Amino acid sequence: MRIARLGCLLLLAGASFAAQAKMIHRPVEWTLDGTRFHSVLVYDDATSAKRPGLVMVPNWYGINDAAVQKAEMIAGKDYVILLTDMYGASVRPQQGNAEQAQAAVKPLYGDRALMRKRINEALTQLKAQAASAPIDAGKLGAIGFCFGGSAVLDLARSGADIAAVVSFHGGLTTDDPALAKHIKARVLAMNGADDKGTMPDADKFMDEMRTSPADWQFVVIGHAVHCFTEVGENSAGCRYDERAAARSYRLMHDWLRAAFAGTP
Repeated sequence: MRIARLGCLLLLAGASFAAQAKMIHRPVEWTLDGTRFHSVLVYDDATSAKRPGLVMVPNWYGINDAAVQKAEMIAGKDYVILLTDMYGASVRPQQGNAEQAQAAVKPLYGDRALMRKRINEALTQLKAQAASAPIDAGKLGAIGFCFGGSAVLDLARSGADIAAVVSFHGGLTTDDPALAKHIKARVLAMNGADDKGTMPDADKFMDEMRTSPADWQFVVIGHAVHCFTEVGENSAGCRYDERAAARSYRLMHDWLRAAFAGTP
C-alpha cells in the first residue's frame, strides 16, 4: 500500500511539473543607432538542457502573434529562438496591411549595410542570452521567412561566425555579390518553383554562391508560390502550402542538425 501511495504521489508530481512547463516568451530589448528594438526570446522550459540558439526573422509583418506561434512551433524542445525585431519597437505593420509592411522593409532593402548591421546586432544579443537561457553558445544559427530570409542571407554574407543559415521563400538578391567569399555558415535556401517574386533571381544567387567557400544548397519546391510556410495566406502569388511547408521544415531540421554536429 505504501509503495502504491508513493507511486501515486510521483505521478501527481510529474503531472504538476508537466502542467507548469511552458513556452517562455522573454522580452529582449536593445538600442542601436538611437533606435530601440523589442525582440522576444522563445523556448520551452520543460528542460534545462542546453540547446542550439537561432536568430529568427519573420516575414515583413515583423513580430506579431503569428510570428510568435511559428517560433514556438519551430523551437519545441530543440532550439532557443530569438524572434528578431528588424524595424524598431515603434514600427509594427498590421497583419495583412501590405502597404505598412512595404514601408517598413523599404529602408532595409534600400540600405543593405544597415540590414546587415541590425541582423548582426541580433546575433550579438542572442549570444548574450546564453548567460540566463539554456543556449549552447557553440551552436548558433539563423532562420528567416520572406523578408526574414533576405535578412539571414545577409547575415551569412557578412561573415557571421555561425553554423548555419536557412532561408524560406526569401529574397535572393544582394547589393554586393563579392560578400559571398566571407560566408562561413552552411546556407540552405528554399524557394517555390512558381514564386514570381524571388525565382527570377535564382540564377544570379547560385552564381554568387558558387564563389562562396561555404557549404550551400538551393532547393526549388515544385508548384509552390511565395509564402508557402505562412499559415493563412491564400492569394495567387502568396499562398500557404501544407506539403511544401512540412517538407521545408524537415529539410531545415536536417540541415541544422548536421551543421551543429559538424557532419555532412
